[in-house]
Amino acid sequence: MELCDKHVHTIFSDGKNTPEEVVLEAIARGMDTIGFSDHSYTAFDESWCMNKGDIPLYRPCIAALKARYAGRIKILCGIEQDFYSEEPTEGYDYVIGSVHYLRAGEEYIPVDESPEILRAAAEKHFGGDIYALIEEYYRTVARVVEKTGADIIGHFDLITKFNEGGALFDEATPRYLAASRGAADALLRTGRPFEINTGAISRGYRTSPYPSLALRDYIRQKGGSFVLSSDSHQKETLCFGFEALENELKK
Repeated sequence: MELCDKHVHTIFSDGKNTPEEVVLEAIARGMDTIGFSDHSYTAFDESWCMNKGDIPLYRPCIAALKARYAGRIKILCGIEQDFYSEEPTEGYDYVIGSVHYLRAGEEYIPVDESPEILRAAAEKHFGGDIYALIEEYYRTVARVVEKTGADIIGHFDLITKFNEGGALFDEATPRYLAASRGAADALLRTGRPFEINTGAISRGYRTSPYPSLALRDYIRQKGGSFVLSSDSHQKETLCFGFEALENELKK
């Protein structure tokens, strides 16, 4: 099986390593393909995305690495395009489409920053109903391919980042199942693969990948496909947990 990881961040956004450091690590690990996918620019929150001024430097940097390491590893230049990013995506080798925020009026609410933010957002904008917030999240996720032109669907159920053990809500309730499966159904019609994303495991937030096993089974039963992604923010976590998931992916 080809050892490939296309969801990798560098110092161009919120990663810890330069692209070349990541490439050298990938070569040392015997990887066949490394794909860079730094975060697209979002004007309303510049804390974790690519700086506006660095955008013109990103692709030339990766192109130079492609040339320098040709014959040793395949290098791709992608972008992780947030649903609310307005940056163009032409010219990238691929696009990962992700939803990191909910929009309520003029406010952008990050869904993966802290459980306290989610609880406060539910109180402020959804009458204290966490499931209403979740339904809005999945209505947005359902449109991520349409909005971003994604080739890969990023961390489909990111809303569960802080829900290990049902800390915030019950993923087996009819409302949650209807919202998540409805979004999955909409995205299945696009034919795009879903990530099995291990990033929250490597960073200590979860013990299982996105999407949940229950959602992976649902997507698989509906004919959907998957790719393994580490969502790596440092070179040490490239291909994190892939070996344990390879047999599932082969199905």
